[in-house]
Amino acid sequence: MAESVIRVFNGGLNVSPPLSLYIHLPWCVKKCPYCDFNSHAAQGIPEAAYIDALLLDLERALPDIWGRRVHTVFFGGGTPSLFSAEGIDRILTGVRTLTQLAAGAEITLEANPGTVEAAKFAGFREAGVTRVSLGIQSFDPRHLKALGRIHDDAEARCAAELAATHFDTFNLDLMYALPGQTLGEALADLETALTFRPPHLSAYHLTLEPNTPFGHTAPPNLPDDDLAADMQLAIEARLAEAGMQHYETSAYARPHHASRHNLNYWQFGDYLGIGAGAHSKLSFHDRILRQMRTKHPQQYMDAVAQGAHIADARALTRDDLPFEFMMNALRLNEGVPAALFDERTGLPLIVCASALERARGLGLLERDATRLKPTLQGQRFLNDLLELFLPG
Repeated sequence: MAESVIRVFNGGLNVSPPLSLYIHLPWCVKKCPYCDFNSHAAQGIPEAAYIDALLLDLERALPDIWGRRVHTVFFGGGTPSLFSAEGIDRILTGVRTLTQLAAGAEITLEANPGTVEAAKFAGFREAGVTRVSLGIQSFDPRHLKALGRIHDDAEARCAAELAATHFDTFNLDLMYALPGQTLGEALADLETALTFRPPHLSAYHLTLEPNTPFGHTAPPNLPDDDLAADMQLAIEARLAEAGMQHYETSAYARPHHASRHNLNYWQFGDYLGIGAGAHSKLSFHDRILRQMRTKHPQQYMDAVAQGAHIADARALTRDDLPFEFMMNALRLNEGVPAALFDERTGLPLIVCASALERARGLGLLERDATRLKPTLQGQRFLNDLLELFLPG
């Protein structure tokens, strides 16, 4: 597939970026009203058949990653923890057989705090998962109900305890600016999360996405922008006090516990995505390719069998690359070395000279020739900063 794409890159990569593997498991017990991910309410999961398709997908993709080491694996969804521990073990056995999985690779699995899923944590750990990311969202029963979550506050606490028991590193996902939420309630969620001493914590502002019930048919009454900003500042201050580094727009970690998989995204590394609707970004010497798999699970399984599961593939153009790179790298509060732009895009940084000068003049980017680092204002107004790098 990659060979048929017209070469429009006009650059050249001397060294391949680090490679990650993303595995999409698209089923949930119930679709949340704010979620715009490619996920589907489960009416019975065809686990064995889907794993067959995943492994065939990976096998068909081997020519695109031949000879490259896989540094991280991420099971996303959907709710990957709905799969059995035996199923996750079978997938990881296939990954180890087909690819060069690095020793000590970070292997993350997203999980919901429901009782059934949390009971599998020991099995996931035995299968080779090294890290779980728990979709807590809130410890407040009123807010969990407003978000349409299927777990309650007791299950959220139990799952966090089990994660701490079975994994050396884990993530708790929280949301703020929820329907009817006060500043005190947002901080109460945070304090509860901190009692479990999470090595990593993500705090996301609830957003209303267009093609969701919240964004289209039943928009909830959310805190206004000023209150939401107060929540964000208070969360940042409390987590800094707790010894957690705010290293990415929504991510905080204790030393040595930043998500290696997500860091590879932000540093414009490569990733192969397998599974229904999964996205890939793959670099070759003379082009950088983006792919998307067929989205619907059954259609994806049928398409893999026929070798027709790549729904879209396009090579990034020279004009695309500055924005594509900055859209990722400038999410990192410490930014990236300036030399990484050339290394990961194959283009000289001078192609961004005008945009960089405007960004620095507006106080959105640090005046440091060796580093591409957003200022505090740049972090606060990230979209304004990124717009400067759009083509044209």
